[in-house]
Amino acid sequence: MSLRPPEKVRKLQSTLHAKAKEAPSYRFYALYDKVYREDILAFAYRLSRHNGGSPGVDGESFEAIETSGVEAWLGALAEELREKTYRPQPVLRVWIPKASGGRRPLGIPTIRDRVVQTAVVLVLEPIFEADLPSEQYAYRAGRSAHDALRRVHSLVNTGHRE
Repeated sequence: MSLRPPEKVRKLQSTLHAKAKEAPSYRFYALYDKVYREDILAFAYRLSRHNGGSPGVDGESFEAIETSGVEAWLGALAEELREKTYRPQPVLRVWIPKASGGRRPLGIPTIRDRVVQTAVVLVLEPIFEADLPSEQYAYRAGRSAHDALRRVHSLVNTGHRE
């Protein structure tokens, strides 16, 4: 399963990013309809499926969705979004053990909510990405703390001291 966005998704993201970069003061007013596009939801499902995870409060697993048909499941989700009847479910609270002996809470959203959240990120990320300086590594797709450390190491090795 490829985690590379399909061409139509890449094109939408590229268009949104280009507009945000070209006109920083531009306000995007019509983005909701992009969230429930078939290609966006299908890619969001693939990303969520790749991340795995347990079912949320509804008990619905990826295996159950795939047994009953992903396309029909995504179609029903898109219809709820289109008709604005979609409502997120409560988050399942579980407690996981800590190395120190205690426990920490973990919230597990339903798969439907994970897919919708991922679809929203696919639409919004290119817009906000355009405003971020190249030096920023936190909370950015394709960048990590390790990338930031490598960059700092490179700068120090080329004479930078500040």
